Amino acid sequence: AIIAAAEVTGADAIHPGYGFLSENAGFAELCRKCRLTWIGPPPDAMRSWGDKVSARENAKRFGLPLLPGTGVLKDADDAVAQAKEIGFPVILKASGGGGGRGMRIVRAVEDLPRAFETARHEASVGFKNPDVYLERFVEEPKHIEFQVLADQHGGIWTLGERECSLQRRHQKVIEEAPSPVMTNDLRADIGAKIRDAVGSTGYTSLGTLEFLMDEKKNLYFMEMNTRVQVEHPVTEMTTGVDLVELQIRAAAGEKLSLADTRPWSFRGHAIECRINAEDPRNFAPWPGLITSYHPPGGGGVRVDSGVYGGFRVPSTYDSLLAKVIVHAPTRAEAIAKMRVALDEFLIDGIRTNIPLHQALLHEPEVIEGTMSTRTIERVVARGF
Repeated sequence: AIIAAAEVTGADAIHPGYGFLSENAGFAELCRKCRLTWIGPPPDAMRSWGDKVSARENAKRFGLPLLPGTGVLKDADDAVAQAKEIGFPVILKASGGGGGRGMRIVRAVEDLPRAFETARHEASVGFKNPDVYLERFVEEPKHIEFQVLADQHGGIWTLGERECSLQRRHQKVIEEAPSPVMTNDLRADIGAKIRDAVGSTGYTSLGTLEFLMDEKKNLYFMEMNTRVQVEHPVTEMTTGVDLVELQIRAAAGEKLSLADTRPWSFRGHAIECRINAEDPRNFAPWPGLITSYHPPGGGGVRVDSGVYGGFRVPSTYDSLLAKVIVHAPTRAEAIAKMRVALDEFLIDGIRTNIPLHQALLHEPEVIEGTMSTRTIERVVARGF
């Protein structure tokens, strides 16, 4: 239907957005066969980085740090043997997974065989690829990702990092740039290795390399998302570039020329809150009719949304309603600005997670920048 729509309207390019279609190498190839420009990476590069086992091999080859882990597991016995070498707890991951899906934590060896079979079944059904692998599980990590951009003329840029530690069910809720714990030396070292790794595979377009950071501030590569991210606006706000515009220009074959993007040239701090149609305390989806909708505004406040008063939120799609992004000279000022923006945001008729965002932005570990991927779990358990 998408190809047909492009042909009927006379379009010469397709931008796949940031859903599952954007990482479908088969669809990218189909676009090219139909003489449509695919606004994204080459299909071979998508496969090389989109498969998590292959991505780990790419990362290892160019010196990106990795958690102890495995290749594709042959069977449950293989999983048990390798998990004993890695050490528990471990996490089973689907090679073709993404978006926080396809992961299963295992804390004891006796639980692994059943978890392996369940993970393989879920991977086969959800991603049409039954392959799974193991990594050592980090209990209280931070989630930090790096934005990369490459054109078709050998130009490769890293545009800083985003802190994405505030998550529920392995899915991001609040993102910010830059990370409050990143140092210039670590940023420069990882950035150089990313540029080498990405350039070696013929990758072009936007991409994001995701890392875990342990309590000793060691970074470990997890995966690469071969698309524009939901949270790309915080990078746009702190670099002054339009990432989607650059992605389109790169797909058109332009030679890109970016201004200075060294770590010390970024400006201010940006925070994004994902506003979801869900119960803020148990995350159950909350479809229904939006009876009134009044987003915040003002200097340094941006709202990306496609809903409005009278819009009926369906039960069959992602629960994301809007993204609120703020920019300010400092992180403390950005937090204060986001608190005001959330207070101003009015959505009636359905439940949203705005109360959770308000609670998080008053949480001491969030204010201090020490939050981890388990912070939301603690806040919800305590109540707000």
